[in-house]
Amino acid sequence: MAGTLSVQKIQGLATSATPTTVEIASGHKISGVSGAISVPGSIVQVISGITTTYTNVASTTFADTTLTATITPKFSTSKILIIISQNVGSDRDNNSAACSLQLLRDSTVIQTQTYISFIEAGGASATKSVGPWAVTHLDSPSTTSATTYKTQGKITSTSNNGTARFQWDSGASHITLMEIAQ
Repeated sequence: MAGTLSVQKIQGLATSATPTTVEIASGHKISGVSGAISVPGSIVQVISGITTTYTNVASTTFADTTLTATITPKFSTSKILIIISQNVGSDRDNNSAACSLQLLRDSTVIQTQTYISFIEAGGASATKSVGPWAVTHLDSPSTTSATTYKTQGKITSTSNNGTARFQWDSGASHITLMEIAQ
């Protein structure tokens, strides 16, 4: 006979050897619609993004790097773990040059790092520096609406013909978003 049991709380028997454990018999499972069951600390969903679009920023104002991903959290209490590996570099004709990067949730800056790719002054010859920028950030967006995470970059000075370069030679940059239930 099928039926519905409605209760506010299920807990183990106080007289049991393990009173804080509710046992599900072998071969049985608890199921529900997407988002109906939440185990604190568990990964609810994973979203990833990749770009190979070669993007140059020769400005001291932050501009999009084309690395972006959007997640719609199932729970407003969830945290979003953001993992980024960005292909980033800088070049210059003379003097020092460096680029800065920032991570945004929609239009809100949630992390900024300066001097990601740095070239020290050393003469008038053109110089290049390329490497990955890796970041891990735990965010609390407090929403169940679609949320976009992206990176922006800039060069620290344009007086030396410096340029911040992202996905240099079409090298891949990656972003992974993991919703963690609380």
